[in-house]
Amino acid sequence: MGKYEALANEIVKQIGGKENVSGLTHCITRLRFKLKDESKANDDVLKNMDGVVTVMKSGGQYQVVIGNHVADVYADVCPLIGLESKAASSEEEEKKSNLIDIVSNIFQPILGVMSACGMLKGLNALFVALGLYTDTAGIYTMLNGIGDALFMFLPMFLGYTSAKKFGLKPMLGLAIGAAMCYPALQGSTLSAAGEPLYTLFTGTVFESDIYMTFLGLPMIAMDYTSTVIPVIFIVYFASKCEKFFSKFIPDLVKFFFVPMLVLLVALPVGFLLIGPVTTFGSMLISQFVFKIREFSPLLAGAVVGGTWQILVIFGMHWGFIPVYINNMVTLGYDNIMMPFFGCTFATAGVVLAIFCKSKDKKMKQLALPNFISSIFGVTEPAIYGITLPMKKPFIISCIVGAIIGGYYGHFNFRKFFAGGMGIFEFPAMINPDGTNGNIIIAISGAVLAIVLAFIMMFVTYREKENTTETATNDIPETEIQPQAAAQPALLKKEVIASPLKGNVLPLTECKDEAFAMGILGKGVVIVPEEGKVVSPVNGTLTTIFPTLHAMGITSDDGAELLIHIGMNTVELNGKHFTAKAKQGDKISVGDVLVEFDKDAIVAEGYSIETPVLVTNADDFLDMITAEQKTAEYGDTIITVMH
Repeated sequence: MGKYEALANEIVKQIGGKENVSGLTHCITRLRFKLKDESKANDDVLKNMDGVVTVMKSGGQYQVVIGNHVADVYADVCPLIGLESKAASSEEEEKKSNLIDIVSNIFQPILGVMSACGMLKGLNALFVALGLYTDTAGIYTMLNGIGDALFMFLPMFLGYTSAKKFGLKPMLGLAIGAAMCYPALQGSTLSAAGEPLYTLFTGTVFESDIYMTFLGLPMIAMDYTSTVIPVIFIVYFASKCEKFFSKFIPDLVKFFFVPMLVLLVALPVGFLLIGPVTTFGSMLISQFVFKIREFSPLLAGAVVGGTWQILVIFGMHWGFIPVYINNMVTLGYDNIMMPFFGCTFATAGVVLAIFCKSKDKKMKQLALPNFISSIFGVTEPAIYGITLPMKKPFIISCIVGAIIGGYYGHFNFRKFFAGGMGIFEFPAMINPDGTNGNIIIAISGAVLAIVLAFIMMFVTYREKENTTETATNDIPETEIQPQAAAQPALLKKEVIASPLKGNVLPLTECKDEAFAMGILGKGVVIVPEEGKVVSPVNGTLTTIFPTLHAMGITSDDGAELLIHIGMNTVELNGKHFTAKAKQGDKISVGDVLVEFDKDAIVAEGYSIETPVLVTNADDFLDMITAEQKTAEYGDTIITVMH
C-alpha cells in the first residue's frame, strides 16, 4: 500500500464497501466508481473528508474528486476492491480496448435518433413491399429522406460528438463532418465530373485515378458520407491542432483565427492522408479476396462475411463496390461481395438473444427496435448501440458472418439485381432463369445466421455484460497518464459563490451560442429572481463595462470571472442598471456590484439569463459546477482546483 492507504480505506468504507463496487476508473482528477447501489454511499461524509474535494454523480458514475494525485489514490484503492490486475494492466491493453470504447462513446448521444431513423427506413421498405405505395411516390421519398439523412450525413453527427469527446469546440467538429460530406469532395462526384488528371501507380494494385490536387499534392478521393472512423481520426487531430494554435494566437483574434487555422490544417491533412490509406487498404482487401477465391470460394466468402462489419466501420468496404457494379453490368450478377449478406441477420440474431435474455428494461427498449431495423437491413443502430460497446455480441456476429459467408461462397450465392435491404433484398436473388436454387441458398443462409447467432449469444450472455452505459461510463475523459515519481503538490481549491439569487441552468442551455459552446469560458447560467449582483469571490473588480451589463473580476487566487447580465442587454446602453462599485475596487464576497431593474429589462424584450463564467478555466486542473437547480446569494456554484 502507498502513502494514501488511510484515505483509500476511508473512501471504500464510505461508498458502501468493496461489495458495492462493480467498477473503477480514473481521469486526471477523479475516481470514477460504478456502484451497485449509490444510496449506500455517504455523500456528506465523503464531501467533508480531508483529501476529497467533493462528490459528483454523473452518467451512472459515482465520482470522487481527488485532485492531481488521483493516480496514487487510485493505486491504493484498487487492492481494496480487488482490482489489482486491472491496475497493473499494460498501457497497450488499455489502448486496444479503448478504440472500441471511444467509438461507442461517440455514438451514445445519437443512438435514440439513429434507432428511430432505422425503423423509419425499414417500415418504409415494408410498406412498399406490401403495396401500400410505390418507391416513386412522394410519401416514399419523404420517409426515405427522413430515415436516411442521419446515415448519409453521419460524419456531421459524429464530428460533433467526437469534438465533445476530444475537447474540440463542438461546432468545429460539426464543420469538419460537414466538409467531409460536401458533394464536390466525394470520390463519386469527382470521378463522374470528367477524365482524371493523371493516374498514380499504374499497373499495380494501388492504381489510382487523380481528379483533384491540393497545392500540387494528389488527392486520392473516396466517399466519406456514411463513414465512421475517418471523421473520428480527423477530429482527434483537429483537437491537437486547436490546443497548439491556442497557445500563441493573440486573444484579440483567437475567437475566429484558431478555428480557421484548425480547419485549414486538419481537413486537408485528413483528406490527403485518410483517402489514400482507406482506398489502398480496401484495394488490398478486395484483391486478397480475389486471390483466395481462385482456389477456395468458401474461404473467400468467409473472409468477406467475417470482416465486413469491421470494413464498414473503417470505411474500407468501398473497394468492393466497383467490383460489385462491374459484375452486375458484365455478368448480370455479383458473387464476390454478396457473402456479406449473412452479417445483417447475424446482427439481428445476437440482438434478439439479448432482448430475450436480458432483464434490464433499458436494454430491452434498445434491443427490440434495433432487431426490427436489422431485419430490414439497417444494422448501424444495433452495431453502435449494442454489439460494439458490449464487444462479445460484435465478435459473435463476425464469427457467424464468417460461417454464413463461407456457406454462401461455397454454393456460389449471387445477387442478380441492385436494390433492396435485409429481407427486402431476397427478390433480387431470384435467378432470372427460373431456377430456385439461389433463393433457397439466400433464405437458408439468413435463417442459419439468425439461429446460430441467437444460440451463441443466448448461451454466453451474462447480465453483467449488459453495459448499455459503457459508452458514457467506461472511458475516462482524459487519457490516464503515468504520474511523476515526485511528491504530488497539495491540491488547492477555490470556491466561486453565486452572485445572484435564482434558478441555475447548465451553460449549454444558454440562448446565446457563444456562451453555450463555452467559447467565452466555462460555468453556469443563472436566471435571477432579484435585481442585484454581488461579488462571488474576494478579489478585484478588474472590468466593468460602461453599459454596466457585464463585469470582469479577478479573484485573489487567480480565477478570472465574467458576469454577463442578460442577453444583448448592451443595447440598453446602461438603462435600468446602477453601479454600486467601480473598476479597480477591491471587493469581498457579498459586496453589491450592480443593481438592475429586472422587470423593466424583461418588459423591453430582453432575456435576463446571466452567464457566470470562469474565463481562464483551462488554466486550472479541474472545474466542477454545482448540481443544484436554485441558488441563494453566496451558495457555491463553481469549484476550481489549482
